[in-house]
Amino acid sequence: MNKKELAAAVAGKTDMTNAAAADAVEAVFDVITESLKKKDDVKLLGFGTFTVTRRAASEGRNPQTGEKIKIKASNQAKFKVGKGLKEAIN
Repeated sequence: MNKKELAAAVAGKTDMTNAAAADAVEAVFDVITESLKKKDDVKLLGFGTFTVTRRAASEGRNPQTGEKIKIKASNQAKFKVGKGLKEAIN
């Protein structure tokens, strides 16, 4: 399912138009993104938790040449499945 299909599904489950549902879906993604940028967790009870973790700098290899390369430290978004979602899909 892509973002457009998600918005259409939201519109189908609510009284929203497709355009309004698309705006709502986009707004949810924007709010989650902004929270993660601030290093705040986003906890959706029964669904899951989005967190940001720090990945340390490391050394890797270029698979084509075998040359060593430095991989910069970075922030990584993580998602931990909540109990409700886990039970729903199993």
